[in-house]
Amino acid sequence: MSGPEPATSEGWRVFHATGAAPSGAPPRLHAAPPWRRFRGGPAQPQPPEDEQAALRRLGAVDAIPQLDQDSIDVVNAALLLRRPLLVTGAPGVGKSTLAYLISRELGLGRVLEWNVVSRTTLRDGLYSHDALGRAQAIAAWRAGLHPSAADRPEADQPPPSLGDFITLGPLGTALLPHQRPRALLVDELDKSDIDLPNDLLHVLENGSYDIPELVRNTAESARVHTGDPGGSAEVWQGRVECREFPVVVITSNGEREFPAAFRRRCLPLEMPMPTREQLLAMVDSHLRMRPTEAEELVDHFVQLINDGGTHSLDQLLNAVQLTSAGTFRADAAGRKLLDMVLRDLAKGR
Repeated sequence: MSGPEPATSEGWRVFHATGAAPSGAPPRLHAAPPWRRFRGGPAQPQPPEDEQAALRRLGAVDAIPQLDQDSIDVVNAALLLRRPLLVTGAPGVGKSTLAYLISRELGLGRVLEWNVVSRTTLRDGLYSHDALGRAQAIAAWRAGLHPSAADRPEADQPPPSLGDFITLGPLGTALLPHQRPRALLVDELDKSDIDLPNDLLHVLENGSYDIPELVRNTAESARVHTGDPGGSAEVWQGRVECREFPVVVITSNGEREFPAAFRRRCLPLEMPMPTREQLLAMVDSHLRMRPTEAEELVDHFVQLINDGGTHSLDQLLNAVQLTSAGTFRADAAGRKLLDMVLRDLAKGR
C-alpha cells in the first residue's frame, strides 16, 4: 500500500463514482490509520479481474457520477478509515452495485460476493472444511488406492493434505494479506440470523481469524483453496490476517435494526434514487445506445417513484430494452406489457 496523499481540498477523494477503470496504474490509496493497520503475510498476488461481472452490473464507462456528492464523500471516508459501509435504501436502487463501482474504479480486481440468508453463519463466510471428503481420501490412501499408487509403493505415498479439503469463503478470502484491499460484498445482511452481525464484530475489528482445524494440525503451514476460481493460498499456523483491510460493502433492505456495537464499526450510507440524468446515463452505459423511447420511459419511471411506488433500476433497463426490440410498439397491448414490467413491487404481484 502506498503512503499518504498530499492534503489538498480534493486530495482525500480517490473515488468519484464514475466507474471508469484506471487507464494506467490504479489510484494510490491513503495510508491506513494507525489503529487500522494489520501485519498479515506473506503478500498474496493481485486478484484476477472479472470484467464480465462488472459489465453486467455497471455497463460501459460513463463520465457522469452515479452517486451524489454526499454519498461519494461517505464512500471516500470509509476508504480512508478502513471501515465497512453499511448501505441501506429501497430494493433495486443499486446497493450491491456499489461494490462493483468501487472495485472497477480503484482497480481492486474481482468482487467477492457473500449472499446472506437466514441460515448463514460466520463460518460460511470464513471457510468450509470437507471432513467427509478428507475421511474418504484417508481411507483410500490407507487402502493403497491413492491416484499415484501405481508410480510409487504405498509406503512412500504421503497422506492427503488437510489444506486440500479447506476452502476459504468470500469473507475469508477477502482477509488474506493482499497488497491492495479486496472488494467484498455482503449482500442483504438483514436477512441473517440475529446472531450473525454480533459474530462479525471480532473479524471486522481485528481483520483476522483462525481456522481451528489448521491450528491443531502438526504442519506449520497448509495450502488451502480460496474463493477465487482456481485460487489457493498458504496459511501459516492456522491464522489468516489481512495486510490491507478489504473494502466491505454490506447491504440491508432495512428489515431489521443492527446492534449498536455493529453499527459503530460501519459507516452508514443511505442510497438515494438516481437523478434523471444519472438514469439516462445508466441506460446509455448498459445498452450502449439511447433508444427513441428512453427519455419518455425514464420520465415515467421517475414519476412512478415520486408517486410513492417501489421500483428497481432493473425494471427500467428491462423496459427500455423491450422498446428497442425490433417492431415492438409502446401502444395498446405494448403499453400494457410495459406497465407490467414497471409494476409497483410493493403490491406483491
